[in-house]
Amino acid sequence: MTAYFQLLRRNPDFARLWIAQVISLLGDWFNVIALSALVSEYSGGSGMAISGLLIARFLPPLVVSPLAGVLIDRFDRKRLLILSDVLRAIIILLLLFATGPDMLWLIYLLTVIQFCLSALFEPGRSAIMPSLVQPDDLLKANTLGNVTWSVMLAFGAMAGGAVTAALGTAAALVIDALTFLVSAWFITQIKTRPEPAAAVSAAHRGGSFREGLRYLAQHPASAALLFVKLGLSIGNVDSLIIAYGTILFVVGESGTGSLGVLYSAFGVGAVLGPALLNRFSDGSVRTLRRLVIVGFVLVVIGWLLMGSAAGLWVAALALIVRSMGGSVNWTYSSTMIQMGTPDRFLGRVFSLDWVGFSLAQTISTLIIGLLLDTLGGHNAPVIALGTGIVSIIPLAVWWLIVHRLEHAAPEPAAAASPVET
Repeated sequence: MTAYFQLLRRNPDFARLWIAQVISLLGDWFNVIALSALVSEYSGGSGMAISGLLIARFLPPLVVSPLAGVLIDRFDRKRLLILSDVLRAIIILLLLFATGPDMLWLIYLLTVIQFCLSALFEPGRSAIMPSLVQPDDLLKANTLGNVTWSVMLAFGAMAGGAVTAALGTAAALVIDALTFLVSAWFITQIKTRPEPAAAVSAAHRGGSFREGLRYLAQHPASAALLFVKLGLSIGNVDSLIIAYGTILFVVGESGTGSLGVLYSAFGVGAVLGPALLNRFSDGSVRTLRRLVIVGFVLVVIGWLLMGSAAGLWVAALALIVRSMGGSVNWTYSSTMIQMGTPDRFLGRVFSLDWVGFSLAQTISTLIIGLLLDTLGGHNAPVIALGTGIVSIIPLAVWWLIVHRLEHAAPEPAAAASPVET
């Protein structure tokens, strides 16, 4: 942890971005717990209704990410982050009008709008990071960001469950809206440094979405990285967490207590994954690629263990293992993209990365929702077991990708250092 404290002390602007992330994530998990419980209650525990909420979160990036990537590369990234935060605060407050089953449509609509804005914020935050830290610090910065997400998941999910159970969903939503506003204020205090390569002038800024696709076509090692989050997202863990927490192992009103335990376990695993595997990393792309294989193995084991869970705490242990692999792969794939992509393409590449993640999540959420409705929530372990078997496929595909990249001829040099092979 000393290395991360030193990173924050050396980079006050990155520290402000990190604080904004901490505050915003706290509210996010209040939102997840509150809305998951509401939709489950209003729909009578319908698997498709729950999946509908998750699809409302994952589908928007598929539509808006191509435009978002162009905006991130063309306009001031800091201002876009602030605008996204402020607008999301307004959207969250409007959710207070969803007061009964007949207002489920409003929850879905506002969630879609919220995540259209998130499709601008998340790639923008990843794209602005190289302008706040030195290249050698990117792995630590991404690990800290992912660990922070995980810690806030563990703490925020538990706190969100407790606050929602004690004070109600309205209080949880108000807290979420306030966190977006505080996050926006911290981002206003950030001063980005000049781009590391002065050769990238304002004239090179911008460009079309098609230009981003051409860049990836010319750099297959960079394009291959977009598979990691897509493969990782085959099988939606949120759908099954909600089923386990609100149907199988219910603790607290509407399962808010058990949801808090399961999401907290997922957060703990996401902390442990990079913390353990970073010890085996020398910071090179070659090593990070190989560690992603380990991440996929942990994902498979986690799903299979979840399929055999006979109680809440076994399910929590399974989620720890599953999350360890997911956290490793998310952190390392983001770091490799930042290390090898020219600044003027970062917004579009991260937006495409987000598209792959969202596509896999949307399809997986729909399939699991249909299975939950067909087989019943009490058969969620069977669905988890099947997901574990299917997850062997992305593990095998990534192993083949790594093997091919390590035996391929080096790529030609680009305007900025491409991902090394």
